[in-house]
Amino acid sequence: MHELHDAPLAPLTTFRLGGPADRLLTATTDAEVVAAVREADASGTPLLIIGGGSNLVIGDKGFDGTALRIATEGFELTGTTLELAAGEVWTDAVARTVEAGLAGLECLAGIPGSAGATPIQNVGAYGQEVSSVITEVVAYDRHTRETVTLSNEACAFSYRHSRFKAEPDRFVVLRVRFGLEDAGGLSAPLRYPETARAMGVEQGDRVPAEAARETVLSLRAGKGMVLDPEDHDTWSAGSFFTNPVLDEAEYAAFLVRAEDRLGGDVTPPAFPAGEGLVKTSAAWLIDRAGFTKGYGTGPARISTKHTLALTNRGDATTEDLLALAREVVAGVHEAFGVTLVNEPVTVGVSL
Repeated sequence: MHELHDAPLAPLTTFRLGGPADRLLTATTDAEVVAAVREADASGTPLLIIGGGSNLVIGDKGFDGTALRIATEGFELTGTTLELAAGEVWTDAVARTVEAGLAGLECLAGIPGSAGATPIQNVGAYGQEVSSVITEVVAYDRHTRETVTLSNEACAFSYRHSRFKAEPDRFVVLRVRFGLEDAGGLSAPLRYPETARAMGVEQGDRVPAEAARETVLSLRAGKGMVLDPEDHDTWSAGSFFTNPVLDEAEYAAFLVRAEDRLGGDVTPPAFPAGEGLVKTSAAWLIDRAGFTKGYGTGPARISTKHTLALTNRGDATTEDLLALAREVVAGVHEAFGVTLVNEPVTVGVSL
């Protein structure tokens, strides 16, 4: 394993923020990952797992412990069964499945980060979620000190959540297995209205998988959601807040607040989210609360392309970013009575 001390972590994150780690290890095999985790646990050393760094907000003081960067490689496709090593670059893996003519991941193109992070967050976009195609996750269980295989059901997936996120100090993902679909080169049925509109088809239609992937990449790029080192709108974690899920009473109260603020002719976005639950749009809330594209005057601002992304304009600190996030959370709550929840994982800091 490669080892560095007093190692900068900011370059390992898409925000390009955060202080150094006492020690940084880079593991290129599952065995090295397990060995590093066991060593840290045995010595009581705090451990930070880093994949693609696209979902991390690290404090300016850095991390007092060992950071373990997972850089394992492995793409094994057998028929419609795919196994990815945790360190595989996600967007590259999606492209390879589409090239193979398989459906199930094409609308998840362009999402930054590594394959191992996808089950943790139950990554989803444009009508697809990884939970719909993940069959198993191979992980190291820090409680039992064994490598285990968890079924889809055992992963306890829900909206942007999973067992891995619920028990953050227990499992270290090593490999992810997927069951894809051979639809003769066509995509899975398109579930997201924006994607269907962009392709000139109806929701539920299938299209060439490569065309679906290219459309999603174009839509994401238009929102600053495809990494580009020259574009500060992509110096972000993508969507900084999850879409709020409200129960019936909360939703009713929200509608009253929305009507009081915006008038009775405005209808907030609403999507079914399970029995008695409604999901609304965090981006809509942020915008209608007055935090429009490009909001801010400091080095951390809302993206000029998408209100859901908070960005580093080049010389921000983590505290600059958090100050903006707190301002948005407070403003949305004051306007609509809804509390936004951050999607990225925070290290050494909190909202």
